[in-house]
Amino acid sequence: QVQLVESGGGLVQAGGSLRLSCAASGRTFSNYDMGWFRQAPGKEREFVAFISWSGGYTSYTDAVKGRFTISRDNAKNTLYLQMNSLKPEDTAVYSCAANPKRAYRDPRGYDYWGQGTQVTVSS
Repeated sequence: QVQLVESGGGLVQAGGSLRLSCAASGRTFSNYDMGWFRQAPGKEREFVAFISWSGGYTSYTDAVKGRFTISRDNAKNTLYLQMNSLKPEDTAVYSCAANPKRAYRDPRGYDYWGQGTQVTVSS
């Protein structure tokens, strides 16, 4: 088991920045590939970003490429999502997830989830 707790969400104006954190406890964080997902009201959960266990591979959905950066600090058992140039359409609950068992863009394959943190971008 691994427990995940997100933080860093909030209200920000369009064009602003936020950094989300996902603190992991339990089993060895560095063993797990990790992902960030988001879910807006009335919409399905969607993939945002992925990082391999070593940090050597990352991937992003097209909507956030060039604006968001996923990273991890395995010594601190923490996953990050730096979000710049935020847009109102980025408004959603953001969740981190660990250990995908299938294609990393598919949320159904992840074993562990955090509770989510709200990000609201005003225009």
